[in-house]
Amino acid sequence: MAIWLIILIIVGVLLLIVFSIYNSLIRLRNRVKNSWSQIDVQLKKRFDLVPNLIETVKGYMTHEKETLTKITQLRSQAMSATDMGMKAKANNQLSKALSGLNIAVENYPDLKASQNFLMLQEELSGIENKIAYARQFYNDSVMIYNNKIEMFPSNIFANMFNFKKEEFFEAPEEERKNVKVSF
Repeated sequence: MAIWLIILIIVGVLLLIVFSIYNSLIRLRNRVKNSWSQIDVQLKKRFDLVPNLIETVKGYMTHEKETLTKITQLRSQAMSATDMGMKAKANNQLSKALSGLNIAVENYPDLKASQNFLMLQEELSGIENKIAYARQFYNDSVMIYNNKIEMFPSNIFANMFNFKKEEFFEAPEEERKNVKVSF
């Protein structure tokens, strides 16, 4: 009788360990999904703001229509992207184009003084900072989740329950190069 009780206790403890590891994997996977959703929220905010910024700038910038057209196209691509990799690439290109817009604006002192433009530029800058933070939080969440999947003993259960590693949000190679500033 005592042996059956010991076996029952051991099985119970093992089941508690399995449940605990499984639940922690679920919690971490959901945290990764939530952090990606936070990036999406900030990107949606950016997508809503970009047309207002472009309309404000259009009146002043007659020569830079190519820049404005490119930003509009990149916004459309980013909004229609279906998977995480495509969204990341399109949004990185949009970020680069928006920074180019800020440089082009330097040629228009009246625009820089416009209250509407200043407000939109400040809002866009704030959103870009929030996007950067959301990306960092996402990558931190992915790192914790991937570590849990790869480390013993949770890796055994992660494989058994088919948990897959998530991809990090990475800047494309061309954005990793040093920026050349010339006066």
